Amino acid sequence: MMLLSFLLLLAAPQTQADMNRSAGSSYARADAAMTAQWKRTYAYMKGRDAQDTSRGGGFGYVGDKLLTTGNAGDDRDTALLAKLGLVPMTGEEPMRVAAA
Repeated sequence: MMLLSFLLLLAAPQTQADMNRSAGSSYARADAAMTAQWKRTYAYMKGRDAQDTSRGGGFGYVGDKLLTTGNAGDDRDTALLAKLGLVPMTGEEPMRVAAA
Protein backbone atom coordinates (compact mmCIF):
# COMPACT_ATOMS: atom_id res chain seq x y z
CA MET A 1 0.00 0.00 0.00
CA MET A 2 2.81 2.38 0.89
CA LEU A 3 4.64 1.53 -2.33
CA LEU A 4 1.52 2.22 -4.42
CA SER A 5 1.07 5.62 -2.75
CA PHE A 6 4.71 6.45 -3.42
CA LEU A 7 4.43 5.46 -7.10
CA LEU A 8 1.27 7.54 -7.55
CA LEU A 9 3.03 10.48 -5.94
CA LEU A 10 5.88 10.17 -8.43
CA ALA A 11 3.48 10.07 -11.40
CA ALA A 12 1.70 13.31 -10.52
CA PRO A 13 3.34 16.58 -11.60
CA GLN A 14 4.82 18.30 -8.56
CA THR A 15 6.07 21.65 -9.79
CA GLN A 16 4.54 24.36 -11.94
CA ALA A 17 6.98 23.49 -14.71
CA ASP A 18 5.90 19.82 -14.55
CA MET A 19 2.24 20.83 -14.67
CA ASN A 20 2.91 23.17 -17.62
CA ARG A 21 4.69 20.39 -19.52
CA SER A 22 1.87 17.97 -18.77
CA ALA A 23 -0.79 20.47 -19.85
CA GLY A 24 1.19 21.33 -22.97
CA SER A 25 1.49 17.72 -24.06
CA SER A 26 -2.21 17.14 -23.31
CA TYR A 27 -3.08 20.17 -25.43
CA ALA A 28 -0.86 18.98 -28.30
CA ARG A 29 -2.54 15.54 -28.29
CA ALA A 30 -6.03 17.05 -28.22
CA ASP A 31 -5.15 19.54 -30.97
CA ALA A 32 -3.76 16.77 -33.20
CA ALA A 33 -6.86 14.64 -32.63
CA MET A 34 -9.15 17.58 -33.41
CA THR A 35 -7.21 18.42 -36.59
CA ALA A 36 -7.40 14.81 -37.76
CA GLN A 37 -11.14 14.68 -37.08
CA TRP A 38 -11.69 17.99 -38.90
CA LYS A 39 -9.91 16.63 -42.00
CA ARG A 40 -12.14 13.53 -42.00
CA THR A 41 -15.30 15.56 -41.42
CA TYR A 42 -14.37 18.16 -44.06
CA ALA A 43 -13.66 15.47 -46.69
CA TYR A 44 -16.95 13.73 -45.90
CA MET A 45 -18.98 16.95 -46.12
CA LYS A 46 -17.30 18.00 -49.37
CA GLY A 47 -18.34 14.63 -50.81
CA ARG A 48 -21.91 15.13 -49.60
CA ASP A 49 -21.96 18.68 -50.99
CA ALA A 50 -20.81 17.45 -54.41
CA GLN A 51 -23.73 14.99 -54.55
CA ASP A 52 -26.38 17.63 -53.86
CA THR A 53 -27.09 19.65 -57.01
CA SER A 54 -30.21 21.34 -55.62
CA ARG A 55 -28.12 24.15 -54.16
CA GLY A 56 -25.68 24.63 -56.99
CA GLY A 57 -23.49 21.73 -55.90
CA GLY A 58 -22.79 22.76 -52.36
CA PHE A 59 -23.86 24.34 -49.12
CA GLY A 60 -22.27 27.77 -49.26
CA TYR A 61 -18.64 26.78 -49.90
CA VAL A 62 -16.48 28.73 -52.32
CA GLY A 63 -13.25 26.83 -52.81
CA ASP A 64 -12.44 25.52 -49.36
CA LYS A 65 -13.95 28.48 -47.48
CA LEU A 66 -17.41 28.50 -45.95
CA LEU A 67 -19.27 31.51 -47.28
CA THR A 68 -21.42 33.15 -44.63
CA THR A 69 -22.47 36.66 -43.84
CA GLY A 70 -24.24 38.14 -40.90
CA ASN A 71 -25.20 41.19 -42.93
CA ALA A 72 -26.73 39.88 -46.15
CA GLY A 73 -28.48 43.24 -46.61
CA ASP A 74 -25.20 45.18 -46.39
CA ASP A 75 -24.27 46.64 -49.79
CA ARG A 76 -20.72 45.26 -49.67
CA ASP A 77 -21.89 41.76 -48.73
CA THR A 78 -24.62 41.86 -51.39
CA ALA A 79 -22.07 42.96 -54.00
CA LEU A 80 -19.69 40.15 -53.02
CA LEU A 81 -22.41 37.51 -53.19
CA ALA A 82 -23.58 38.84 -56.58
CA LYS A 83 -20.01 38.74 -57.88
CA LEU A 84 -19.81 35.08 -56.81
CA GLY A 85 -23.16 34.35 -58.45
CA LEU A 86 -24.93 33.66 -55.16
CA VAL A 87 -28.18 34.94 -53.75
CA PRO A 88 -28.10 35.54 -49.97
CA MET A 89 -30.43 33.39 -47.95
CA THR A 90 -33.36 34.86 -46.09
CA GLY A 91 -34.48 33.25 -42.85
CA GLU A 92 -34.12 29.47 -43.08
CA GLU A 93 -33.81 29.42 -46.87
CA PRO A 94 -30.49 27.99 -48.14
CA MET A 95 -28.11 30.10 -50.22
CA ARG A 96 -28.61 29.42 -53.93
CA VAL A 97 -26.91 30.19 -57.23
CA ALA A 98 -28.26 33.31 -58.90
CA ALA A 99 -30.20 32.82 -62.13
CA ALA A 100 -28.07 33.87 -65.08
